[in-house]
Amino acid sequence: MTATLREQENRRARNWPLLLGFVVLAACWLGPLPAMSRTAFSAHMLLHLGVVALAAPLLAIGLARSGLRVDSLRPVGVWTFLVFFAEMLVVWGWHAPLLHEAAAINVWAFVAQQASFLAVGVGVWSMGFASQSRRGVAAAMFGFFLTFAHMTMLGVMLIMAPKLIYPAELCLGAFGFAQLDDQRFGGILMAAWSGVVYLGGAVALGARLLSTAGGENDARPSG
Repeated sequence: MTATLREQENRRARNWPLLLGFVVLAACWLGPLPAMSRTAFSAHMLLHLGVVALAAPLLAIGLARSGLRVDSLRPVGVWTFLVFFAEMLVVWGWHAPLLHEAAAINVWAFVAQQASFLAVGVGVWSMGFASQSRRGVAAAMFGFFLTFAHMTMLGVMLIMAPKLIYPAELCLGAFGFAQLDDQRFGGILMAAWSGVVYLGGAVALGARLLSTAGGENDARPSG
């Protein structure tokens, strides 16, 4: 009985990423960023990236440590493609001017935006870090690289835009930026943060593949 209790305590102690993920999510949604994002594009981007590239990987790693596995999804390559393609549609869709403006002025559109960000964020990270299959990890590694590419592309497009893409009242600036600089700073955040996080995720998955033997199901969850 003592050994069982000790094992349960160790499991809870190892599951700090899940708890930290919920703390980060609460800070994103209950802090000042939602209100700031209504008038500042850079604040919107901080909120977006905090959910998909900070809270979501922590939650996915925590769920993997709790026993979540995605290996039963067959064929794993098709499911990985669908999840990562859905993530790209969600990211680019909500950054289209009409949908971005809708989320800024309508609370239910904002809730839908944030819920979809969280869903696809946890989805893509779970495909990599809740898989024991070498094939699944390899597919997710490729997906992370593509995610890095398309998010960097969107960020660069925002940086290079010669004029405002979004309504001026949504780019008033939260950190002393002028309107166009506010939009450009949001692009910088997306390009830089996606480069560190998603490219880093691809490297981490590649390291897992290199560290395992040639078996089909010997890749272990991260952490």
